[in-house]
Amino acid sequence: MGRVLVIGRGRSGEAAAALAAAGGGEVEFADGVDFAVASPGVRVMSELEYGCRELKKRGWRLLAVTGSKGKSSVVKAVADAINLAGGFAVPCGNYGRPVSDIAREERTGWAVVEVSSFMLETTSLPADFFEAAAILNLQEDHLDRHGDAATYHALKRRLWAMAKRRVGLDEPCVEDPALLAGSYFDNRVLCANGLAAAALMRVAGLGDEEIARAFAAFEPLPHRMAKVAEIDGVEYIDDSKATSLAALSAGVEMAAKAASGGRLVRLLAGGLAKGDDPEISLPILTKWVKKVYLIGQSAESLFSAWSKDVDCEVCGTLEKAVERAKREAANGEKVLLSPGAASFDQFKNFEERGEVFAQLVKGQGKDKT
Repeated sequence: MGRVLVIGRGRSGEAAAALAAAGGGEVEFADGVDFAVASPGVRVMSELEYGCRELKKRGWRLLAVTGSKGKSSVVKAVADAINLAGGFAVPCGNYGRPVSDIAREERTGWAVVEVSSFMLETTSLPADFFEAAAILNLQEDHLDRHGDAATYHALKRRLWAMAKRRVGLDEPCVEDPALLAGSYFDNRVLCANGLAAAALMRVAGLGDEEIARAFAAFEPLPHRMAKVAEIDGVEYIDDSKATSLAALSAGVEMAAKAASGGRLVRLLAGGLAKGDDPEISLPILTKWVKKVYLIGQSAESLFSAWSKDVDCEVCGTLEKAVERAKREAANGEKVLLSPGAASFDQFKNFEERGEVFAQLVKGQGKDKT
């Protein structure tokens, strides 16, 4: 294998290094860099590509999922369904274990891979590599990285060129919505993602009964529209994973529908902006949101964009936002943390942000800021 330079020492970097070393490679790390410059004579590939190629050599079959919202939930649903039906599947990639880590498993099965736009920048695989690839939706996200929506969307669409079968977006869906009955995906916002998951389950050989049973048993991931508590008739919901304004809009609509409509949602939003346009959320906010409590770096810019149409308050910290919402919320309303922004301005990650929210709601802790 020769000498391999691994850039970055996160989970993916460590997994790629371990896989390269196991194959006889001489591994070096470059860490703490903001970007890398490679001469034309050096082959550059993502950890995703490296791990996937190794999986294929070992006899694994691969399914891939990308999109702007809901990737992890679909990956989990598909992997859970295959395992529930008696197969062997591992969620990996941007959610679950690094792909290179899976490639060191002794047994083989289905790798259900979450693929990010960052990964696709340096990934090039053959046209029939994945058994199927789903693109769930294309919204505005990561514009701080990719510059504009067209570039971001073009990166996502590259995944279809690497698959035998295309699922999602403008591809005709043949799956029956009745398969989703009573599940996390049985609503207008997530139905399309659920049907894409069903199509991937079908590619893995599952029948209607197995698919319906898997959806009925599905347990959502943490920090995705998770009920934290109900206090004095007010429900508190943690949707900290909503790190784009498109995801925020979806979270608001789901909370509002669960509240039987009306402007019954009190929204906690803001954080480290990712470059998406706040105006895209206004139709949803004006329809469903009673008040927005703004936090983090983007609080002032979101206030400027929304306050003419929606009642907004700049709170700055999550602690103050929760305190104000708890004081003002009435019976039957929902207090929703759906930030629409990254967490790194005030928290280590979106998981910590959601955990702090839950602690503040329950009166068990203090905001970190």
